[in-house]
Amino acid sequence: MSDEIRENTAPEQDISEVRKVRKAKLAELVANGKNPFEEVSYPRTATAGAIRADYDAYEDKTVSVAGRLMSKRVMGKASFGHILDSDGDLQVYFSREDLGDTEYAEFKKMDVGDIIGVEGRVFKTKTGEITVHAAKVTLLTKSLLPLPEKYHGLKDPELRYRQRYVDLIANPEVKEIFVKRSKIVSAVREYLDGQGFYEVETPVLNTLAGGANARPFITHHNTLDVDMYLRIATELYLKRCIVGGFDKVYEIGRIFRNEGMDPKHNPEFTTVELYEAYVDYNEMMRISEGIFCHCAMKACGTLDITYQGQPLSLKAPWERLTMVDAVRKYTGLDFATGNLADLIAAANEMGLDLPADTTWGNALYKVFDSFVEEKLVGPVFVIDYPVEVSPLAKKKKDDPRLTERFEIFVTGKELGNAFSELNDPNDQRERFEAQMKAKAKGDEEAQPYDEDFVTALEYGMPPTGGLGIGIDRLVMLLTDSYSIREVLLFPTMRPLDRK
Repeated sequence: MSDEIRENTAPEQDISEVRKVRKAKLAELVANGKNPFEEVSYPRTATAGAIRADYDAYEDKTVSVAGRLMSKRVMGKASFGHILDSDGDLQVYFSREDLGDTEYAEFKKMDVGDIIGVEGRVFKTKTGEITVHAAKVTLLTKSLLPLPEKYHGLKDPELRYRQRYVDLIANPEVKEIFVKRSKIVSAVREYLDGQGFYEVETPVLNTLAGGANARPFITHHNTLDVDMYLRIATELYLKRCIVGGFDKVYEIGRIFRNEGMDPKHNPEFTTVELYEAYVDYNEMMRISEGIFCHCAMKACGTLDITYQGQPLSLKAPWERLTMVDAVRKYTGLDFATGNLADLIAAANEMGLDLPADTTWGNALYKVFDSFVEEKLVGPVFVIDYPVEVSPLAKKKKDDPRLTERFEIFVTGKELGNAFSELNDPNDQRERFEAQMKAKAKGDEEAQPYDEDFVTALEYGMPPTGGLGIGIDRLVMLLTDSYSIREVLLFPTMRPLDRK
């Protein structure tokens, strides 16, 4: 949509004055028995997108269209304007000769931002613009506030996120992001359904906050008189489904973590988690590639994309790199053969502050997290994570310090996490106990001891592969959005009355 279409009739006026004038117009309409808020429906027969896509089918036909009046150019006995509906904008020609003196006068009193219905004939102007020649105009909703003025629009990010409804009107490219988001979520379901997975739903309110290392939000159930937690992951319930006999399950759901906010994090976000019996993390790599490629084709029409100026190819197979090899490649520290004390000292010289008694696994992970992650352009699977930071993953047979776990990295961001799932109840109990010890030492993100989950494993869970992908970060990648707030319709914001 052009800047002209987004024009504001009075950009310099104080908003309160504009509201006052428009309320007076509304009062006049009500007094004359024409309250626009009493309209309950409008029988549309076409949309802007449909008319533009197949003009020949609509040429010289009478249609009923409706949308927001985005511009109005009054030129005496005739006027032009544009309306914006759900799939585009459309020019409308208004004339006193066709509408009559009364209805044309009423049209001239309408404001940019009003929602109107137009009945008229479809034609092209001399300049070739598709237009509806109005024979009847109906005011459906009166706008009491002005839209952003045409040259500057709604640009302040803080205001855009708080007033997303105005952002969507003023900035059509923003709406396109959320159209793509819808396509991406649908594509995830389409792909997994096609692979034989069943979509299930698990509780959002939990008595324990498990399945991830994160701080939870706490609430209280009045009837039970117990504190409860908004879920930080869907993992443990989905694994219970595998124990119960489902071979393939997934859930797309909202996750809540009481943590910081930055361009990659929002306290509530969306993930897809999936679990498949009788496979390991290698199959999860194949499924990861499948999901990303399927979503890219649905949303972008190509596997060759650009993110923040960085060209990327999502074509499979992706690079696989062990964490030990990644650290060696980007820092020179060799955790495969090096002495732990020397490695800790070297890491501290690089800027870390690791205690002398740091374990091998924690030292490896800290170095990777601090110095390697941001350098990974990818897409790449970083595989084989230390057991200390992977309490729900199965140990590698040839090196019990490591687990069969990977994360997906693209342009320095982690977009997915997967395991060969731990199914040994005794090992799981020991991992939970280690987490509780960490919690006692002050680790607020350590996982609680979930006795019922251990009981479920004691009934027997088959070898299982599990995968979680951040939907928001996937959308960021496929819409070339720098901040997670760009892909959340209503991101978490600090209240205006709080500094």
